[in-house]
Amino acid sequence: MKIILLFLTVISSLFSQQKFVSTKGQEIITPDDKPILLRGINLGNWLVPEGYMFKFKTATSPRLIHTLINQLVGEDQARRFWTRYRSRYITSADIAFIKKSGFNSVRVPFSYRLFVSEGDPARLEGPGYALLDRVVGWCRDAGLFVILDMHAAPGGQTGDNIDDSWGFPFLYDSPESQDLTVRIWQKIAAKYRDEPAVIGYDLLNEPIAHYFDAASLNDKLEPLYRKIVAGIREVDRNHVIFLGGARWDTDFSVFGRPFDDKVAYTFHKYWMDVKPEAIQEYVDFSRKYNVPVWMGESGENTDEWIASFRTLLEQNGIGWCFWPYKKLDATSSAVSVNLPPNWDAIVAFAERPRVLFQEVRETRPAADTIATALEGYLRNIEFTNCRVNSSFLNALGLR
Repeated sequence: MKIILLFLTVISSLFSQQKFVSTKGQEIITPDDKPILLRGINLGNWLVPEGYMFKFKTATSPRLIHTLINQLVGEDQARRFWTRYRSRYITSADIAFIKKSGFNSVRVPFSYRLFVSEGDPARLEGPGYALLDRVVGWCRDAGLFVILDMHAAPGGQTGDNIDDSWGFPFLYDSPESQDLTVRIWQKIAAKYRDEPAVIGYDLLNEPIAHYFDAASLNDKLEPLYRKIVAGIREVDRNHVIFLGGARWDTDFSVFGRPFDDKVAYTFHKYWMDVKPEAIQEYVDFSRKYNVPVWMGESGENTDEWIASFRTLLEQNGIGWCFWPYKKLDATSSAVSVNLPPNWDAIVAFAERPRVLFQEVRETRPAADTIATALEGYLRNIEFTNCRVNSSFLNALGLR
């Protein structure tokens, strides 16, 4: 059966290869064979909540944020909160604004937990598939390209809050987690193998944090990439694969020669001096192997810094995708969510000790305070209620 499926995939690719964004040498090219410089924005905090975007300092990961909401309103109301949150945080209005602002692409970070059921073995079902269908459809209609990014992988690829792990990148030593990662990517790739709006798949966000043992983990990254790519290519030979380096997507020394004919390499850079040497190793890598490189994340800085880095990237022909599109009460994003009433009470509760049941009971805000804050937040995250940060867009050379 796998041989037949692979044969059909190859035949489909031969007849439809001109429909898709692809690679040619050091460039990413459109279906009409023209180079495209990707100018994108990350839809962070939507399908992978991050504590700092809620103003939380200790409830940092999705798991800890979910625990906080459960403690505030209980599991039943919490489920309804997250359903409404995901339906409002990114909508067709957001996508239309992104296109109107001058971006040509979006990166969609997601957690694997939205794509599997709980249980052993896990089944490939969950709300994530419908959510991706929705945003890909909006982007297709708006004329935006999409890169899908597994931001939180089974077992944890980073070992920190951003991958919702248990504090260590267990993925690299867990055959079960690796198999589940391959199966999720296979199902996603099978869904979008004929979708021209999708550029490709960013397999693992920021693998292997810098404080873990490089000697024991770095050599495991590219073999895992090969395993995932092999699974994807069984069902989809049309789309570009994006591979990020170790150490938060900064270290390309883990890579050998490219092992796929439609691959790009992605790096992330934050909080460094904007000088040519900051990206020289990636420029050199691109030239050495004649492959595209793409800056998949940067930002969280002043407008002046962002403008300077964006200019440096463009001078070197490197496409970019800055972080993030939307967050709470901030200027370093395309749009800002206004603080809702009583949000300070939610933040105060989040920062107090909540390990013991007694601590939860004694510090939990009043029910009406919680309701006002959460309802206000859900109202304020809708695009029509957000504030546009024009200076951030100007820094990116956009309208």
